[in-house]
Amino acid sequence: MTTRWSRRGFLAAGSGTALALGVHTTAGASPLTSAGITDTAEAADEFAALRAKWRTLILGDGFSPTAEPFRTRLADLGTTASSWRSTMAPAAGSLWPDLVYADPEPDTDQESYGYSGNMNTSYSRLNTLAQAYCLPGTGLTGDTGLRDDILTGLDHLHSEVYNADQTRYGNWYSWQIGAPQALLDVCVLMYDALPAARIADYLAAVDHFVPDSAVAAYSGTSTGANRVDLCRVLALRGVVGANSAKVALARDALTPVFPYVTTGDGLYTDGSFIQHTTVPYTGSYGSVMLGGLGMLFALLAGSAWEVTDAGRQIVFDAVEKAWAPFLYNGLVMDGVSGRAVSRGLSASDARHIQQDDHLRGHPVLASIVLLGQGASSTENARWRGLVKGWMQRDYYSPPMDDPALSLTSLARLKGVLDDTTVSPIAEPTGHRLFTSMSRATHRRPGWAASISMADRRITYYETGNGENLHGWHTGSGMLYWWGDTFCNGQYSDAFWPTVDPYRLPGTTASRKVLADAAGGDWGASLPDVNWVGGATDGQRAAIGQYLKGLQSSLLAKKSWFCLDDAIVCLGAGIRCSDGAAVESTVDNRNLGPTGGAALTVDGTAKPTAYPWSQTLTATRWAHLAGHGGYVFPGGATVKALRDSRDGTWSAVNKGGATTVLNRKYLTLYVDHGTDPADATYAYVLMPGASAAATQARADAAGWLTVLANTDDQQGVSVPTLGFTGVNFWFGGTVGALTASDPCCVMISEKGDGSAVICVSDPMRMRTGLTLTWNRAVASVTSKASSVTSATTGSSLTLTFGDLRTLAGVTQKVTVRLG
Repeated sequence: MTTRWSRRGFLAAGSGTALALGVHTTAGASPLTSAGITDTAEAADEFAALRAKWRTLILGDGFSPTAEPFRTRLADLGTTASSWRSTMAPAAGSLWPDLVYADPEPDTDQESYGYSGNMNTSYSRLNTLAQAYCLPGTGLTGDTGLRDDILTGLDHLHSEVYNADQTRYGNWYSWQIGAPQALLDVCVLMYDALPAARIADYLAAVDHFVPDSAVAAYSGTSTGANRVDLCRVLALRGVVGANSAKVALARDALTPVFPYVTTGDGLYTDGSFIQHTTVPYTGSYGSVMLGGLGMLFALLAGSAWEVTDAGRQIVFDAVEKAWAPFLYNGLVMDGVSGRAVSRGLSASDARHIQQDDHLRGHPVLASIVLLGQGASSTENARWRGLVKGWMQRDYYSPPMDDPALSLTSLARLKGVLDDTTVSPIAEPTGHRLFTSMSRATHRRPGWAASISMADRRITYYETGNGENLHGWHTGSGMLYWWGDTFCNGQYSDAFWPTVDPYRLPGTTASRKVLADAAGGDWGASLPDVNWVGGATDGQRAAIGQYLKGLQSSLLAKKSWFCLDDAIVCLGAGIRCSDGAAVESTVDNRNLGPTGGAALTVDGTAKPTAYPWSQTLTATRWAHLAGHGGYVFPGGATVKALRDSRDGTWSAVNKGGATTVLNRKYLTLYVDHGTDPADATYAYVLMPGASAAATQARADAAGWLTVLANTDDQQGVSVPTLGFTGVNFWFGGTVGALTASDPCCVMISEKGDGSAVICVSDPMRMRTGLTLTWNRAVASVTSKASSVTSATTGSSLTLTFGDLRTLAGVTQKVTVRLG
């Protein structure tokens, strides 16, 4: 594989730059003989080139400082830097008055987390000042007074808190990742102004808090995205200190990140990404890992320490296997962003930038562009096409207007937009089931959806650091959905601080009052259930969740059958003894500050005033203008509510802003009453459907047959699609299917006389399974290796061997119908 940096070109990059001033020696610096570099001048060139490359990676290149959006962003950077410079006041225990880091009782409690976080933020502000000093168009470019202030700040933090004699307190992350990353970035940017003695002191502090032993074992806080972050610290420590051994260690310590895992943190073969052992984190920690690997691959490319491990192809494969399924029109889906969804508007953010799914998605796009530079030409070209498509379709939050996106990322994305050789690629369609993190995405022309579940391996939700305090029910079958040209701000527009957390769309939940952060920090609470998962042919799916409530006696069986233009949702066996009401939320749509979307039920328009509520009896269908339709097979009693809700980010995140926000909601839910014994529900979600299409679907009596909706089995048949899906919670017979044991079955009959039978063992407990389909089958044309026998004729009988080690992955059998 060719890289953009040849060895000669790499060394030349360091010559003639303002940073190529020779190599500072530090205690413990190693000779370069292990890297094959023995000439002192060559060694100096090598490290100077690395510093120059890192400077470009963090400042950006290829953009005009006088062109938009860069001109405004550079000016804003200067304004922010000027504000922080004017308020910087070195004092005992702080560098800024609002960022006191001196902890009167240093330990690892929540209060100490705050103090260590202030230390981290202090370094981040110095990094911002250094960028304003180095970049053009900030109004502070090359300002010697600013340079001196930055050096003063570095010395103050070093003498007071971040030094080799300090014992860490609060959050480990602040000491091992946050602060040293910012410090080392500043060391690169201000390298020509820093005497060797100062650099030696700063590096000694980094060595103290991030010793080589931090990456000695792939465990604890040194896995996945955290490991990549630690490697970045070690690599930059080596670059700044001309220590080849540190750079080599950083490169080699990446190796455990690459292979697929079967438990714990990392990438799984099905595309799942886990961090903190039990939390689906593709959109947050996964983004950090993707970006960090892209930066390190680019930094070391063409150098003596280039990352050549063949395992890095797994990361390249994951772009479309793990990240792309959760990207839609530039946003990254909240169901894989953990506690980051609560980081809306920070109380300490003077810029008043509200984080959301789009602002979390844009850095992922930029990281894919950077990563592509080290991938094959075919991969790079396709990824650029995907990124261009996502950018052009992000009407709600255009990436080039993203106030939180770094100049570097903006420059990368602008390069893709301006590249006339790149054609935008449409959103991919199909179904992806991520059994290793209890997530699913269903993507159709015109819309996309995602389902979040929880089981013995995957937590209900993650809280920690005072974040995501009300995420209790996000793993209780939350069903997110977006349209291609509508509803892209559904979860972006102050959703999390204003939504009723007991009525999240798609969930079944007890209204038993839960405390902030109920269940414990860092994904500590796991439901004691095994049957969570499903089967898919890549286009449609049958999915099920055995639900046990968080700190609740609630039990329920929930199923989703993902089809061409709809998702059929069933619930059964719903029981609880909490002494509280239990509800299944059909949907809870965020209608923004005004909330004027019209609701039509069985052809009758309902009031648009707030507040409004009504119990809708014998309801066949409902339609919400600008959103979609809902069909209730056989009629149902549904409660409708227009609600004007106040909320604050500080209520869901202790670091959030206290500003009161108001959003209007339209909620449809099934009230199962207090302490239900065996309640059920059934509805069909039709994203983007018109009122006429919704009514037509309700009038089409034969379109859907609910084969079963009990505590034992749930299944449906859609004859016009040739679709049958059954979740066997226990073995038994449903329609034409008989299963010997719990399993999931999905069948698609094709117009050409063939059929695909998809079977899975979500429980991962079957040593054997027999499935009979009472349908004439002439022959089996292909089958998974797990199928030990197949008998055809007037019916099809499939016998499966041991399924326990297959991680709930779909087993496919293709047949010719008789």
